Amino acid sequence: MSEPQDGTESRATEQPPEGNGEPRSEAAAADATEGGGASTLNQPENAEATVKLVLLPGGHVITMAFPVRLSVRDLKALLAPELQVPVEVLRVSVDGGLLEEQLSLLELGVWPQGSTQMEVSSADPAAHPLRPRRPAEGSGAADVLTVRVQTEGGVVQEKVVEIERRSQRKAFLGGYRHRVTGAEYHHAAVQTLPKKRPDRGSEVTSRDTQTVLLKSEVQQCPHEVATQMSIAGCFVSCAKDRLVSPGPYVTGDQFHDRRLKAAIRLQALTRRWLAQQRVARLRRQRDRRLAWLEATERGWRQEREEQQAERRRRWTNPRRMEDFNLLYNALEKWWSEEERRINTTLQGAARRAALCELLEQETQHIATIGLHRSAAVSDTWDRSIRKFLDKCAAPLRWVAADGRPVEMDSLPTARARLLRDIYTQLTTFQVDTATRQRVLETLKHTVQEQKCQLTRDLVELIDRELDLMRRSVKASSLEGLRTRITTLFLQYIKTPAFNPEVAKYLKVHQSSDLLRSNMSLCRSCNRYMSSSRFRPSASDIAIGRCLDCTDRDNAARHRDDFSRFKIILRRLQADELRLSGDAQIPFLLQVEDVRYLVEMVWASRSVLHGSGELYDLVLVRWDRWRDWSPWNCILLSKNEAKAHTELEDINKGYDKAFIRRIQYKHMLAWRHFSQISKMAEFLKSNQNAGLDAGLDGDGGSGGGQP
Repeated sequence: MSEPQDGTESRATEQPPEGNGEPRSEAAAADATEGGGASTLNQPENAEATVKLVLLPGGHVITMAFPVRLSVRDLKALLAPELQVPVEVLRVSVDGGLLEEQLSLLELGVWPQGSTQMEVSSADPAAHPLRPRRPAEGSGAADVLTVRVQTEGGVVQEKVVEIERRSQRKAFLGGYRHRVTGAEYHHAAVQTLPKKRPDRGSEVTSRDTQTVLLKSEVQQCPHEVATQMSIAGCFVSCAKDRLVSPGPYVTGDQFHDRRLKAAIRLQALTRRWLAQQRVARLRRQRDRRLAWLEATERGWRQEREEQQAERRRRWTNPRRMEDFNLLYNALEKWWSEEERRINTTLQGAARRAALCELLEQETQHIATIGLHRSAAVSDTWDRSIRKFLDKCAAPLRWVAADGRPVEMDSLPTARARLLRDIYTQLTTFQVDTATRQRVLETLKHTVQEQKCQLTRDLVELIDRELDLMRRSVKASSLEGLRTRITTLFLQYIKTPAFNPEVAKYLKVHQSSDLLRSNMSLCRSCNRYMSSSRFRPSASDIAIGRCLDCTDRDNAARHRDDFSRFKIILRRLQADELRLSGDAQIPFLLQVEDVRYLVEMVWASRSVLHGSGELYDLVLVRWDRWRDWSPWNCILLSKNEAKAHTELEDINKGYDKAFIRRIQYKHMLAWRHFSQISKMAEFLKSNQNAGLDAGLDGDGGSGGGQP
């Protein structure tokens, strides 16, 4: 028999025949718990049942063993860490009915060793979606499966199999392979560790490690040497003989002197070769550093060019509100320069005439920006509607067990796709009359399935356009009517009663309780809107103006461009997320807080060289060994920040006067942000004491690594 080799065990328990794992009625559950439920009372305290949890709306199934005497609240507390969501957002239901948290599985009619199925949904699917987390391979997490076994009598029984994963891997003891089917069969192995030998109490040595193996071999010279001479019967020619005469006698001092000169010559050549190698290595290092500096400079230059190109694109083709804020900011700078020039060069009536002309030019520029903004809003609205409809019509997607992507269409997604296609054809006005009539007839038959005031108005408008088209009315005269039909049909699509799939993507929640708790009052326009339409700051005590009122006020009076500070904030958050995964303060700051920190504390310039290009400035840690905070930061350019982050000890890298200057700015930031309740939670006594001591004494605030 084949046996698993990864240390997996299976245990099967038979289901109770009378319950068959289905929830019973409340009367049956009461009889089992209060009346003569002797069998239930005799069950052990840790008796378990199989619970299949279906995660909505994804449809993922999680099977787990759960004690029948514990409540639904305990089930949610056990399930929340697995799904990585808060317990408060979990909703457990059976057949569409929401379960009370104090009820236990036993009260719901689930027998021990039985099984049941429940649905789990999230109260806030946008912020806390339900995604199953696959257990790590080799972990001790238990899983439960329900299998059907057919006995000899032909009776099919359901059994619960609990799978236990062991970290120990069984040893491979051999096996064989079936010649016909190719199935591999392994010899059985036990789950226990191998038995250890008993300790004898003394060291056991072997003689083999204390002896030396000796071997004798005979060596033979490969060439034989001999001397031959002429004798009787053998003549040896002397034609090739040569006379060898002794040379001059070499004394010991001469021999050693010649060896010394040869050694000195070899050393000189060797040192020359080593020097050449070192020079070549230094030359390669120099070339690599020059190439790196050139590449770095080219990268910085390319980044600056890309930033300038991006700003030019935003000036010439604005799309977002940040782009229009950039235009308003440029208009404010131009108006300030022109006003200063007029006030310094002109006087009297000429000055008043020039100011009136300047006002007219400003009005024309504002009108031009307004036209661009209207066109951008219209284009953005159309693209957002298309994206919204595509999202509703997308099929359900998930990854199968074998890793392949799976797509499935449901009735709501098919309905959403049909409405999306009709809307696409309806918004295409440049078609012939027959095609337009066919689209209107399809739309009319689609909306007539439901009877309400919206569908009646839509059908009336469709009949009116069909009648006007039969009378050969020009298409330009029908634009208003077609726009009304498109608007009403879009309202029809966004109604969950007609398009169920759209309920998951509406910004306004359909539940009145959640909608009431998620609404806030704008103090400027006195309108109630969703909390997502507000931009709270870390220094705000209560919610103030909405995004629309803030943008209108900025375009009318301040005309500030926050995109530069948003870039600084994003760089800061990315750097802190890379250095420390549990960073919190950078993610509490808003763009207005970064603006105050850059402009009021650091004067919008680099502390070292005074660079005022905000697109090149970054906020980094002053002491690299402590988490970033407004009282532990410094504003530098990108090149300066890279060199600053490599300092091990800031007291050795900067002089005392510079350190005291930085500490003074830290004190200004600390006094401002300490008034914010959220920031006050991160203020520690040792940090406060360190700031005061740094201002009163001569030492720096940073040392080595703690």
